[in-house]
Amino acid sequence: MKIIINHSSMQPIYEQIVSQIKEEVIGGHVESGEALPSVRGLAKDLKISALTVKKAYDYLEKEGLVVTVHGKGSFIAEPNQSFFEEVCRLEVEECLSGGIRLGRRYGMSESELQQLFALLMEE
Repeated sequence: MKIIINHSSMQPIYEQIVSQIKEEVIGGHVESGEALPSVRGLAKDLKISALTVKKAYDYLEKEGLVVTVHGKGSFIAEPNQSFFEEVCRLEVEECLSGGIRLGRRYGMSESELQQLFALLMEE
C-alpha cells in the first residue's frame, strides 16, 4: 500500500493517511486480513511522527475499517457492506452540499440548482 503525504495540503497528515487507506479499502484494492504497515515503519517511511500514524490507525479502527491486534499489528477488517455504502453516501452528500453552498454563494436559486442537477444527471 502506497501512502503519499502532501505537506503543502491544508488537510492534516493523519486525515490524508485515513482517506488514502479508506480509498484502498472501498475501492477493493486491499483484502480483509491484509496487514497495514507498522506504525513505526510507516512513520519512518513518511518521515512523520509515529503518533500521527497511530492517530490515523485509531480513527480507522473506530470506523470499523481496521482491527488492531496487540503485539501483532493492524489489519484490514472484514468488509461490512452497509458501512461501505454509508461511507460512500456520506462522501457524495458532502460533495453535493458543497455544490449547493457554492451555487447559493453565486446567487443561484433553488430552481436553478435543481435544473442544473437534473441536467448533470442526464449525462
